[in-house]
Amino acid sequence: MKKLFTHLKGYTKEIIISPAFKMLEALLELIVPLIIANLIDNGIQPSNKSYVFNMCLILVALGAIGLLFSVTAQYYAAKASCGFVGKIRHTLFSHIQTFSYTELDEIGASTLITRMTADTNQVQTGLNLTLRLLLRSPFVVFGAMIMAFTIDFNSALSFAAVIPALSVVVFGIMLISMPLYKKVQASVDKISLSTRENLKGARVIRAFCLEEKEIREFNERNNTLAKSQKFVGRI
Repeated sequence: MKKLFTHLKGYTKEIIISPAFKMLEALLELIVPLIIANLIDNGIQPSNKSYVFNMCLILVALGAIGLLFSVTAQYYAAKASCGFVGKIRHTLFSHIQTFSYTELDEIGASTLITRMTADTNQVQTGLNLTLRLLLRSPFVVFGAMIMAFTIDFNSALSFAAVIPALSVVVFGIMLISMPLYKKVQASVDKISLSTRENLKGARVIRAFCLEEKEIREFNERNNTLAKSQKFVGRI
């Protein structure tokens, strides 16, 4: 991981701005329930139409500002993740060029292709989600709990009790899913291998009339991959 993080140099600004704007967006979301409570208590119950109208304008303004913060965070997260993975691909490709023929045969061209494409895309998605959600999610959860205590202490106690249980469930799902995703990765390698073999040996396959056999094997590997991804996705 330390070697990967060296490729983040030059994107310090994006790495700071993206989570910061996501935190601001989350803060606006946490303010909304308080405005709604005041709207009900001071506007709807006493039938104060002007107060209701002003509070609705504030809610619309918060939504617009929150959207602006969200778009800004997404822009900088995408810029950092795409640039980061671009550098990784460049380094990875340069490293592959140093392999001997023996090393290439041992690793497998299909595996290397997968590492250069699907795996790097997963890293890009992971960094993008990290910048946008890693700090935002805990902030929203604990911020919501604090806001709940300011509104109704007794009701907030049940909310506070649920948070540890929710954390256990989330981390439990992560621990279960990680080894399953490794199996999915192995299936992706097999699909890449099958595709490459068919493209490289198309003439040989046609000459020996092996089209049906290759189609059947590809379908089997494809179905295995689809089932694995659906199973992990459901979890």
